[in-house]
Amino acid sequence: MPQTTDGRVKPSYFPQLAAERLDIALCRTSTAVARAADAHAGAQGLGVGQHLVLKMLAAVGPCSQQTLSEELRIDRSVMVGVCDDLERDGLVRRERNPRDRRSYAVTITDAGRRRLTEVEKSVPGFLDDVFQPLSHQERAQLTALLNKLLNPGT
Repeated sequence: MPQTTDGRVKPSYFPQLAAERLDIALCRTSTAVARAADAHAGAQGLGVGQHLVLKMLAAVGPCSQQTLSEELRIDRSVMVGVCDDLERDGLVRRERNPRDRRSYAVTITDAGRRRLTEVEKSVPGFLDDVFQPLSHQERAQLTALLNKLLNPGT
């Protein structure tokens, strides 16, 4: 067993707990990956939520903040701030939704597309670093299993 600096035995309980409680292991892993993603995003100058919004808008076109919030699983109150920051930086614009004048459509700008392209270049290296302990086959398997948990019945 590992020892502390004063020679006492340091308990190593977490591996046992994680083996017994998959939910705890998944939560702790998720937290560690989220912290790494936040640090990486911070170094890129674009928050994780901002990156995801730009990525979705580039992929599917203009969306309401509500749709972005639901699809990206970002709390609606947080989404307002994410879109405010992106709009302030000229990466998105909000316009009246032509299909529903009570809501706004968020649209990625050309500057937003350029910024997304720039940030996306660093993602593969980041993922390789974070998931380095897993083989490519294990990463594919983890992806499939997580998708099953996130989309039950599909």
